[in-house]
Amino acid sequence: MKKRTLVLGVAAGLALAGIGAFFWSSSAQRAAQAPRGDQRVVPVNVAKAVKRSVPVRLEALGTVTTIASVAIKPRLDSEIVAVKFEDGARVKQGDVLFVLDSRSIETEIKRVEAVIVGAEAQFEQASRDVQRYTELVARNATTLVTLNNAQTQVNVSRALADSNKATLEGLRVQLSYCTIRAPISGRISMASVKVGNLARQADTAPLATINQLAPIYVSFTVPQRNLPDVRSAIAAETASLDAIIPGSEARASGQVTMIENTVDPATGMVTIRATMPNDDEILWPGTLVNTALTLRSDQRITVPASALQLSQAGSFVFVVKNNAATVRPVKVERTVDGLSAIESGVEEGDVVVTDGQLLLSNGTKVSIRDNVGS
Repeated sequence: MKKRTLVLGVAAGLALAGIGAFFWSSSAQRAAQAPRGDQRVVPVNVAKAVKRSVPVRLEALGTVTTIASVAIKPRLDSEIVAVKFEDGARVKQGDVLFVLDSRSIETEIKRVEAVIVGAEAQFEQASRDVQRYTELVARNATTLVTLNNAQTQVNVSRALADSNKATLEGLRVQLSYCTIRAPISGRISMASVKVGNLARQADTAPLATINQLAPIYVSFTVPQRNLPDVRSAIAAETASLDAIIPGSEARASGQVTMIENTVDPATGMVTIRATMPNDDEILWPGTLVNTALTLRSDQRITVPASALQLSQAGSFVFVVKNNAATVRPVKVERTVDGLSAIESGVEEGDVVVTDGQLLLSNGTKVSIRDNVGS
């Protein structure tokens, strides 16, 4: 009995050993047939390196300033009888803004006009006397003194008329000051006074302020090392400026029209000013804007900025050739609008990886997820 049990145990052990050997052989065979880790295929997005025109740009923070700003002040002391504009409205040069009480000036004008009429009448009478006395003196019918007195009266009456005519002209000028008109076109501020207030010449606060908004200036600073390029661009009339309102897509374009004649020795920066048409009034005085000064455009080999990777040795890209990714060090000249201009390392037509680089190493097999972009 014991012998039979021993035989059965040995047989069971041999059977288990055979089953284990079978599974081990199958696992080894599958492991041998399985691909190695460096043969994995990574799906990637790619794009072609293309030669195209790439602008040379300088970016800075700029300030919007007015070309002209006029503070409206009275030229005489008088009561305001009418305000002819709405606060914040657009006004044109010559538009009536304020009307002042002019009754006292008009009364004085009438008085002086009457004086002039009287002086001219006296002048005519004195002129007739001179003519008559001249004939009488010729006939020895009167004295020469009488003639001289008549001539003096002519001169007095003529001087009186001329003096009052000058006074009348001055009063008419003062009368014109009672109608205050816009000296420039632009957008006016709120009125600081209303009907019934007294406008005084001595008041420091203006009645209102007009800012010219179209055209308008944008001023910004650039490092002095960029000054030669900026001056060359202005001379070639290729310098253009885009001003972008922060937090929005609104932008305005214009031309660089002035470079400050000195460099700030404390900062090494030079001020540049551009004139913007601003017909739609996108730019507002005092606004801070992001400026992009385009100096020129050069032909360069470009790749999407997303293709660039950074290592301790510098920038590099993965170039795809024969379905394998190869590390290629590159030298980047500049990046503009999501495109990087490559100075060296990539040739036109090379296919570079734009997405999926985290799973790549030198020589990794890849599969392209979409068509090659450009």
